[in-house]
Parts: sequence; C-alpha cells; structure tokens
Amino acid sequence: MIIKKFVFSVFQENTYIIWDDKSHNAAVIDPGCYLHEEEKILSDYISENELCVKYLLNTHCHIDHIFGNNFVFNKYKPEFIAPEYDKPLLEAGLKQAEMFNLKLNESPSPDRYFVEGEEIVLASLSISPIFTPGHTPGEFSLYIKSEKICFTGDVLFLEGIGRTDLWGGNYEQLLNSIKFKLFTLPGETIIYPGHGDKSTIGYEMNHNPFMI
Repeated sequence: MIIKKFVFSVFQENTYIIWDDKSHNAAVIDPGCYLHEEEKILSDYISENELCVKYLLNTHCHIDHIFGNNFVFNKYKPEFIAPEYDKPLLEAGLKQAEMFNLKLNESPSPDRYFVEGEEIVLASLSISPIFTPGHTPGEFSLYIKSEKICFTGDVLFLEGIGRTDLWGGNYEQLLNSIKFKLFTLPGETIIYPGHGDKSTIGYEMNHNPFMI
C-alpha cells in the first residue's frame, strides 16, 4: 500500500490518498483542498499515478476536512462514506465556512455511513472503521491491520489530542476513545493524524502529555 499526504488550506489539514500498488484502486481521506491550486495538486497526483478513486472517506465533518468533498465526489464519482452522527456538521458546511469568512462548494450527502465492525474493502486492503467520538459526536478512526496503520483524524495527534470546545465535543468521551479504542491497537501501529506529523500508538501511550 502507498500513502500520500498533502497539507492543504489555512488550517494546515492533512489530506491522505491511500492506494493499492497492484490495482491502483485508491481512497481519498479527508479532502481538505480549498484553493483551485490545491485541487490541481490532488488531481495531478491521481492522474500521474493512474489511480481509480473508489472511496471518499471523512473521518469527521469539520470544515477543514470536507473542503474538497464536492470536488472529489463530482470528479471521480467514488462511494462517499462518513460518520452518521456528524451529519448535522456536514449539512451545516456552509455555515461553518461563513464563520471563518470562507467559501465552500457544498458537500454531497454520503452514500452510506461507517459501521464499526464492517470492513471497507479496497482491493487487497481491508479498512476497519473504529468509532472514536469526542472531538465530534461521530468521528471514526480508520485502521488497516495488515499495514499496521491508523488514520486518527482529529482524535489523536503526535503528543496531542483533539479539541473538545467545538460543537459536539466531549473531553471525557475523547479520552475514553483514545484509551479504550486506539490504545488497544498494537504499539507499533503508525498513526496518521488530521494535522501534524505521524506517530505510533506506543509512543503516544508513553509520551502524550494528555494521556499520561
């Protein structure tokens, strides 16, 4: 599997493309491309690598993670999967944008919602959604056991955790998501967060100041 990270918008959000190097089937996770130039960077990478975008996946639906939903959905026609409990956030995308004096091409509605225990199959890869609320009411982390990686959205960062002072945030719930869901993964699991650099579960268990 190949992972490509892009850092987009004023929010410095991490957008990921993951793809199977044999089939070239791909998933776009949290498209944060805001400017046309950022959309071109994303689409050029997809074109240059001859990728077939099968999925559009939102770990959660804050504005910085859904900027590119409309672009990716309409250009590549992937199956769009998002957290059901974040539906109000997704539907309030335009209001979210207005709060920051930004514009948004309205996101489409998801084709379906994540279900914990139901795997998302991308060629030879199996993506396991893990329900990790707290930053938002519905957030999911995306675990690929065979690759020992997990996309943690805005739940767990390198030496940090997600904010809980936004709509639907819950500090105790967030800590429980980390302790009882993410920290049960193998220590060598690499985490790819929604902002900043990657880390590992083991490192965060021993060094994250919010969790010690």
